[in-house]
Amino acid sequence: MDNAEKNSERLEGAGDVNDASTEEEVETKPQRLSVMSFITTELTRGYLLERDKAKFSERRQRVYTFMKTPRELEKFLVYGFFQCLDAFLFYFTFLPVRIVLAFLKILTHPCGVFIPSRYEFLEPAQICDILKGVILVFCFLIVNYIDTSMMYHLVRGQAVIKLYVFYNMLDMADKLFSSFGQDILDSLFWTATEPKDRKREHIGVLPHLVIAIVYVVIHTMLILFQATVLLVAFNSHNKALLTVMMSNNFVEIKGSLFKKIDKGFLYHISCSDVKERFLYIVLLAIVFIRNMTEFSWDPQHVWVILPDAMLVFVAEIMVDWVKHAFILKFNEISADVYHSFSISLAEDMVANRESRAFIDYSDLVSRRMGFTPIPLAVLLLRICTKSFKVSGYTGAGILILLYLCLMTFKVFNSIVLLGKAYTLIDEKKEMEKEANYKKFDKQDYIIDQNSLDKFEQVFQKSPIRGRAPQDAESNLSQSIPNIHKKCAETELRKTESVMELSVSRQKKLEIHSDILEEKHESCSDNDLFKMSTPKEQYLEPGVEEVLGHIKTQSVTKRTSAQSTDGNEAGHSSEDCISSITSTTIRRRLTSTESTV
Repeated sequence: MDNAEKNSERLEGAGDVNDASTEEEVETKPQRLSVMSFITTELTRGYLLERDKAKFSERRQRVYTFMKTPRELEKFLVYGFFQCLDAFLFYFTFLPVRIVLAFLKILTHPCGVFIPSRYEFLEPAQICDILKGVILVFCFLIVNYIDTSMMYHLVRGQAVIKLYVFYNMLDMADKLFSSFGQDILDSLFWTATEPKDRKREHIGVLPHLVIAIVYVVIHTMLILFQATVLLVAFNSHNKALLTVMMSNNFVEIKGSLFKKIDKGFLYHISCSDVKERFLYIVLLAIVFIRNMTEFSWDPQHVWVILPDAMLVFVAEIMVDWVKHAFILKFNEISADVYHSFSISLAEDMVANRESRAFIDYSDLVSRRMGFTPIPLAVLLLRICTKSFKVSGYTGAGILILLYLCLMTFKVFNSIVLLGKAYTLIDEKKEMEKEANYKKFDKQDYIIDQNSLDKFEQVFQKSPIRGRAPQDAESNLSQSIPNIHKKCAETELRKTESVMELSVSRQKKLEIHSDILEEKHESCSDNDLFKMSTPKEQYLEPGVEEVLGHIKTQSVTKRTSAQSTDGNEAGHSSEDCISSITSTTIRRRLTSTESTV
């Protein structure tokens, strides 16, 4: 019978399995749809974007960042451009005055030649100014012998593709010389101003000066070739070379986008763009001066040059916008990063004006942006002296007026830049304060279970537990900012109550001691308890038991020894009460410390 029942159960189980499998087949079997039902489904089916709102919100933020990038980028580029302009104008305005002051200091010390070498009457900054002036003068004299007309015809006779390759080579060489040239100048300045007590580890000031002059001459020639190629492109009839040169700007997008770029590398790219934009403006100014000189400064020729110049400059701006917008998009960087770049430039400018400055401001800008003003200054002097003929008193007056205009613009530009720098630094400090305040916001507290348990234990043992919230877990974020304040108030209140208690007890003890001295002979046991009663109301409940026990022992002693003097009994009761009072005070202090 048992075997038959088991077989029947197995058959029933197998039947259940078969039924489940058939149900699954029915469920997984695809339904047959007609063409009209398919079309109806495609026309009426819907979806909800809010099911993936985080992804769509992120993409919308990317679009906003892409649109915000040109504005933030231009703020940084404009601020950096005027810093480059300020460093460039320094060589035409303040540097000649500083060199004259240095030479006046030398002339006012006629015995300076006989002063020992360990004593230097020229400051390091004045020595660097004199070296800069020497480099400018020698490089200008060397470059002045170069025939720019022959260079122009040599470049114009080449094919377009050769000029395109040549221009790219010149652009790359300019970047390399800009990065290495500032090291050459810094090594010259350090060699000339290094303390004499140190061991000599250099080849000498004169070799460094020769190397610096050679570098400046070569770099000036490279920029002059760039200006000549650009001049040929402007003067060509088919404008093919100009189109090729503008298309060369888009190569920067390919070289910068498809690689991982962090904020530090982006700062380097942004500073390089500032320097490149300033260089383009100087090159366009040289092309404009050269063309206007060839056409005898005909005003109508301005409208011939101006469209091409604007086209080149607008193409450079658009390439910078697109390049930086896609860099921020691919690397997930906020557009506010350019504001931090401006703050970095502002901090450098403010620090350079302080007494602890270690380098000249123009040299600091050169380090940050790879911008070397000396070759550009030499080239601009060479072009202006060949294009403008100045003679007589009228020419001297024009030069003086030009110098005063440049000096005024330099001072105004420096004041505006310094004001903007301090504004940016103040904004940074305000942002840091807001960030610090936000750290202590109530919503920023993260409570774990251990902190919650400790909080409950403290409030269960503290006298302010009656004012504690019922739901400590929900209201803990509201209580934590005030916990230290409440503990301090509790400690102060406990201390004040203990001090008042000790004073009142002392007064009570003095009163009762007087009573005991007057009535010690007729004092009975009930009287002792009555006299002790006023003191007990100031004692804690735990102390009352001890006091009662002491009273019992006191009565026993008085009964057993009737000859005992009443005065002694009074004093013994007073000593007991005083000891209990001190014990009570100690207990209250201990409880206050534990509560805190």
